[in-house]
Amino acid sequence: MANMTVRNLPDEVHERLRVQAQSNGRSLEAEVRSILVHAVIAASDGGFGHRLRERYGRHLGDELAVERDQTANQLSLFD
Repeated sequence: MANMTVRNLPDEVHERLRVQAQSNGRSLEAEVRSILVHAVIAASDGGFGHRLRERYGRHLGDELAVERDQTANQLSLFD
């Protein structure tokens, strides 16, 4: 297994990670490892929404495309 060091992590982030780890019953290191693993897996799998479309898209037809377009238009208002 590989090791890494994260430098210049803001104190607030470190504290929030520590609290989150404690609430999940894990060490700080285990919490950060879990976050990284889940983030990389979600990115490589296309995320939860992608998996839903893959699984149920044929049942919903064009409804997903319309909702996605409307969401994109709403988001562009804030750019």
